[in-house]
Formats: sequence, C-alpha cells, structure tokens
Amino acid sequence: MVNKNIDIADLIEKAKKDDQKAFNTLLNTYWSDVYRFQFSKTGDEDEAEDITIKTFSKAFDKIHLYNNRYNFKTWLISISKNIFIDHLRKERTNTISINKKESEAYKIFDETPSAEDQLIIDQNLAQLLHYLKQLKPHHQEIINLRYFREMSYKEMAEKLNEPMSNIKVKLLRAKKLLAEIIQNPSEN
Repeated sequence: MVNKNIDIADLIEKAKKDDQKAFNTLLNTYWSDVYRFQFSKTGDEDEAEDITIKTFSKAFDKIHLYNNRYNFKTWLISISKNIFIDHLRKERTNTISINKKESEAYKIFDETPSAEDQLIIDQNLAQLLHYLKQLKPHHQEIINLRYFREMSYKEMAEKLNEPMSNIKVKLLRAKKLLAEIIQNPSEN
C-alpha cells in the first residue's frame, strides 16, 4: 500500500539520478504489492521472493524508461508478470515429456558434470572469485551470504542486524556492481 505522505513522482525522479534512498523507499513502498502478486501466481514463498527481487532489479535498471503517464505500481506489476512468464518458460524447457504408446516417458537430464565440465566450473568459479574481490568488502559479504552460504533474506538481516529491505537493496546494488565488473573487466 502506498504511503500518502510520499511523493512517488519525486522519488522516481531521484531514482533516475541513482539516489539509493529513493530506490530503497520505492522498494519498501511497493515490495508487498509485487510480492503478493507473485505469491498468488507461484504459491511458493521463496520463488515469489526471488521473482520480486528480479522485478525490482530490472525496474531499477530500466527506471529511465518509466513513463509517468502510467501508474508506477502497474509498471512494476507488468515487469513482474513478464519475469514470471519467462520463469515458467524456463521451467517447461527443463522437463520434456514424450508420449509413447499411451504411456508417458520423461526425459531426465543427468546433471552430473563430466571431468571437463568440472574443470570449466572450477575455472569459472576462480574467475568469479577474482571479480568478487574487486567489490567493496560489504558487497562481497552480502553476495557471499546469499549465494555461497545460501542464506535467506531473513537470515541475512538477522546476521547483519539490518532491516530486510536494506539487505534486498544492498544485494541488488552488489549484483549490479558485480555485473559491471564482469562486463568490463579491463576498467577495474
């Protein structure tokens, strides 16, 4: 629910200028609306939370494209809906069913990596760790907690003694900075 004391148009303009407080306020203002929408679609708390985070990440990356003739919440829900559709498409391609003489057989992929695949995975991990070391320590920590230690947002908030909304914004920022480092390794 939108707080009547907040000027959304002003926040959006500030966010377009990379104001982190504006991003944080927009996230706090609209988080529950987007999360509720996703939870109604997925029925799974973790999946809804992940898609909601992706929604805000994409929205903040594309905020300069937002047209103020439309309601900001509607714009966010539209982004969220598209991410959900992409998520469904990916899920469907992971399992392919084949009808054979009225019985169903499922193609199940062997996910065990070969020796060559394991070598590539190890090299990629080493490269990723190299990129991570280029981030500031607090960004390294937040990525480590979420992706290497696989903590939930709630666990991260408790460990770092910060509100969950701050954790989400910091993770979005850390992922964006890491992506920039990976895309432009020579600049860092």
